[in-house]
Amino acid sequence: MQVFDHQPAAGRPVAQALPGQDLAVAVVCARFNAQACEELLVACLAELAELGVPQAGTTVVRVPGALEIPLALQVLAQTRRPDAMIALGAVIRGETYHFELVSNEMGAGITQVQLDTGIPIANGVLTTEDDAQTHARTRGKGRDCAQAAVEMARLLAALRAPA
Repeated sequence: MQVFDHQPAAGRPVAQALPGQDLAVAVVCARFNAQACEELLVACLAELAELGVPQAGTTVVRVPGALEIPLALQVLAQTRRPDAMIALGAVIRGETYHFELVSNEMGAGITQVQLDTGIPIANGVLTTEDDAQTHARTRGKGRDCAQAAVEMARLLAALRAPA
């Protein structure tokens, strides 16, 4: 039986279980809701460094807002072919239907790019009710996305390797 599971064992540091030394990772970060996006990005980049992803192997692309993220991811996938990608942003509910539109279309776009390209994408675009919820989640979500991206890159490499 073959088992493919790159999840860190209990008590084992994530960086040891998810080595990123030879990975290329692209991060697409929205500028809208700038403070939250910057917190997400800082936490994500710090965790990528902790996991050993080389700074030279990390590409950061800034886009105006969440709806522009999928297109930037698609172009990165087509041109740079990173091992994994990360989408970062914050969509905070307002008084109009716009929140649902942006959240749904952005999420569907990210999923479509991932499936079309075969490159894993960690979706770190927060969809929250207010600023307090957003800021309570930024650092944890940024770290989680870095870990998910490295884990999925490793998992897909293992699955694609000749048996």
